[in-house]
Amino acid sequence: MQIQIHSAVYDEIKAAKNWYDSQSKGLGRRFIDELDRAMSQIRKSPDRWSPYTTDTRRFFLHRFPFAIVYSHDEQTIKTYALMHLRRKPGYWRERTFENNH
Repeated sequence: MQIQIHSAVYDEIKAAKNWYDSQSKGLGRRFIDELDRAMSQIRKSPDRWSPYTTDTRRFFLHRFPFAIVYSHDEQTIKTYALMHLRRKPGYWRERTFENNH
């Protein structure tokens, strides 16, 4: 199954990794490893996680206060946000893949 990641998600990943690196050596790498495991699990079984909004689901990271917001069809998983759980939860809702750069 193909995974598409909204361009803004890359900025969210980078900001979170940089923040964790500033807190403790190696913590940013552990964050990325957790994110990689999460995406692998989503790819294997995208229907496993609870519906979030009408057309999305979310996967909660285990060790970090983030959720991956995504939707899927039979061929593609679209990742809309790496959402921090303690900040503006709906900020990503206007994101589409039509204008994704």
